[in-house]
Amino acid sequence: MVKSVNFVVLGKQDIAADFGKKGTVTDLSLFDRKEADIIKTWVTPSGFPDKIQPLFQAINLAEYVIFHVDKLDKFTGEQIIALDSLKKDKGILSHTFEVDETKLDAMIKGTVVENYVKVDQDKIKEEMDKLEPIITDGPSEMVIDHCFDVKGVGTVILGKVTNGKIKQYDNLKLYPADIEVLIKSIQMHDDPVEESVCPARVGLAVKGAKPDEVGRGDIISESGVGDVVSEIELDFTKSPFYKSEISENQGCLVNVGLQIKAAKFSSISPLKLTFEKPIICKKGQIAVILKPESPTIRILGSGAIQ
Repeated sequence: MVKSVNFVVLGKQDIAADFGKKGTVTDLSLFDRKEADIIKTWVTPSGFPDKIQPLFQAINLAEYVIFHVDKLDKFTGEQIIALDSLKKDKGILSHTFEVDETKLDAMIKGTVVENYVKVDQDKIKEEMDKLEPIITDGPSEMVIDHCFDVKGVGTVILGKVTNGKIKQYDNLKLYPADIEVLIKSIQMHDDPVEESVCPARVGLAVKGAKPDEVGRGDIISESGVGDVVSEIELDFTKSPFYKSEISENQGCLVNVGLQIKAAKFSSISPLKLTFEKPIICKKGQIAVILKPESPTIRILGSGAIQ
């Protein structure tokens, strides 16, 4: 069985090209390599720092973090806060010669990044090779990051199996649209396979959904795996770095998994958010509130869905 490991590369993103061959490039860039029976994938948020959204989507696609810091600025701060908000505690930390290590240590103090394995740049690959695939069993589930129409094939969906396994000819559902889809074929690393096991990156040819019905962050899964909702309540912690006040009916963006949706604060205590369009989520999943137009930090705070 082919196993999979997924990394997000932050800080100096161009080091990802040293690890794998470039594939899909949008505001997320994907690199992959097959080593024996393991497919390794590296994703970079190539649309960041211009946009905050790709940062959270890239982090959510990975089990492990490679954070190669090349400057100490507010964008490095945003990456540290994003990793801490999403509780991404498995990672490798390195920095360029120009970076003051004492200042970096001060920035990461008290965050998940503080516990990453610290290495010199030339030791990143060696440390990366020690990391094992993380497999979660259970009902079939996959998160989508890209979708397009391929002539002669139809709707092709790219994403990551986040739970269990996806098999050829499975009848599953696309959420939050609640559309039935048939998995016609599966590819991993451009090779056809009959099934793919979490946390595999896959390309699926599907029947039942058109590309304009599929969005990034949508889920393909067995029925009943998540809840389709228009309002969520959070066990919320505001970021100490976000200085503006929040008030009822104020607009924001909310990140849940790979979904990033417009919402309003319908209540401040307890903190509730009402979405313009439904989302698919689970209790306990982390939601992060974003304010892309903020001139300082664009991460307002986060919390588990109640």
